[in-house]
Amino acid sequence: MTSKSERIDSLIELNDELENYFRNTIIPQLFVDAQLILRKFTPPAMKQFKLKTEHIGQPLANVKENFRFPTIIDNIQQVIETNDILEKEIQTTDLRWYQMNILPYIVQKGNKTNGVIITFIDITARIKDLKEQEKLIAEHELLLDTIAHDIKNPLTSLGLTIQMLKKLPEKGMERFPVLLSNVENSLVKMKDIIADLVQTRWHDDVHQIHEELLDLQNILEDVRISLAPQLQELNARLKFDVGVTEVTFTRRKLRSVIYNLVSNALKYSSPTRQPEILIKSFQQDDFLVISVTDNGIGIDANNQLSIFDKYVRVTTNTEGNGVGLYLVKQILESAGGKISVKSTLGEGSVFSVFLNKSNI
Repeated sequence: MTSKSERIDSLIELNDELENYFRNTIIPQLFVDAQLILRKFTPPAMKQFKLKTEHIGQPLANVKENFRFPTIIDNIQQVIETNDILEKEIQTTDLRWYQMNILPYIVQKGNKTNGVIITFIDITARIKDLKEQEKLIAEHELLLDTIAHDIKNPLTSLGLTIQMLKKLPEKGMERFPVLLSNVENSLVKMKDIIADLVQTRWHDDVHQIHEELLDLQNILEDVRISLAPQLQELNARLKFDVGVTEVTFTRRKLRSVIYNLVSNALKYSSPTRQPEILIKSFQQDDFLVISVTDNGIGIDANNQLSIFDKYVRVTTNTEGNGVGLYLVKQILESAGGKISVKSTLGEGSVFSVFLNKSNI
């Protein structure tokens, strides 16, 4: 039977091992107990979050602002209550991004959760790549749409010219029918190429739609991270009311849809009030609806239908090329969905995305 002194020695040894681990790890980590008291942190955590030795033993509420993540205490309490691991992407006060993993600290005796271990993995480079990827995707989609759109007019004109040439007299022009036939065949091939280009672009994505079950909250977090500089610059409040979290769709396409809508809400915010954006998701009949509500400058009733046309812009006071909402509409319609807008000039707008659950 183990004596009391042996148990104490064992506890001291375990504590020394834990202290040694925390001193030597290169990853920012925190240990917060079940009473939400900060008990330990690694040297990298001290550097990244500007923690000091005197913070040990204090309630985490006293230093939560160091993490620039307002719901960190709520998240810790959630892990303590559920024993489930929680993962989030957060930004620290030095404007770097981290993957935050909150793991329950379970004491084997009694199998009770006595706090959490919080690990931070630097993902700043990944976030930067994500923003570059968003830019490249937008440029790629614009290029494809521009090619498909702009080439249709000359092709139509060429086709009409050929029809007119067919009606000309052929006397003295023995080779003319052959040449005309060659031109016509080339025209057909060009049309086929354009059709394949457009069809491949959307058809491939439709197949991917059936293959990927997404967590909407992860998509929203990606969008928030990508637009973080604009949100901070405008001191905008981005809120979520996610009633439905799972959606089957193409990750890139869904992210592009929400990114465009939130970006527009920021772009057309009112200069006289703090921008507020609310993203909701809910079930409505056979549709999963994702709505983006803002308190921006609003859209005149006469322009609310034309904003989804290509190259249409209702104002020239902001940057843009007038293709964002056009692409959003194309993405949704290609998947059997749709988009609508309700807006009051001077008050704000509500864009509603309808994803047809029977088609995706």
